[in-house]
Amino acid sequence: MIVMSIAGVDPSAGAGVLTDIKTFQAIGVYGTGIVTALTAQNPYKFFSTLPIDEEYISEQIDSVLDAYEVEFIKTGMLYSPEIIKLISKKIKEYNLKAVVDPVMVATSGGDLTKHDLAESLNKYLLPKAILTTPNITEAERLTDFEIKTAEDAIKASKKIVCNNIITGGHLDGINTINIEGNVKIKKQELIKTDNLHGTGCNLSAAIVAYLAKGNTLEDSILKSLDYVYESIKNGNYGTLIAKL
Repeated sequence: MIVMSIAGVDPSAGAGVLTDIKTFQAIGVYGTGIVTALTAQNPYKFFSTLPIDEEYISEQIDSVLDAYEVEFIKTGMLYSPEIIKLISKKIKEYNLKAVVDPVMVATSGGDLTKHDLAESLNKYLLPKAILTTPNITEAERLTDFEIKTAEDAIKASKKIVCNNIITGGHLDGINTINIEGNVKIKKQELIKTDNLHGTGCNLSAAIVAYLAKGNTLEDSILKSLDYVYESIKNGNYGTLIAKL
């Protein structure tokens, strides 16, 4: 089982391609990684971003798929509308099943791009995705709808153009899952910790790994929520050997 992450590089390895690879390995699938941008950051501070040329991103993807059969991928930081368009074309070209983490802002608060990517994500990428995994802020950008309550999250989930889970880290632990228009809620206890850098990356990577192992989309989401929760709880975030 071979999967792919298309995302940026976090040199502290708490987010992006490096942590995705660790999550893939922990759950028992082989991960490949396509780099869309380099960043200078750590869990507490964001410094800068250096995007990779679109042609080179394309060559990275082609080189991996020339050698390996990949069905499931995840996308993270895509930096620009041009890169979003490229990834959308590659999904169609290779018939890939994509889980989209619509990354726009680092956990530390830094803007990872100089663009408002919501419009491009909605127009080009999400219609080709099997799932997107926004947090509250990202969901608000994708829907242009303010989310203050659980009811707001349900309404927002119905405005997103593909299956989605709106994560509940900033909504009292209420995760809103919308698959084919059917909405379910999974509430998790919030853990008081500073160990949250890259949580969205790990969630989307875990979902891809569980999908590759033959789980349904709903089961993959639920198992991944448990995986990330246990990782945070045990303080070994991103390196937990999955037993789920």
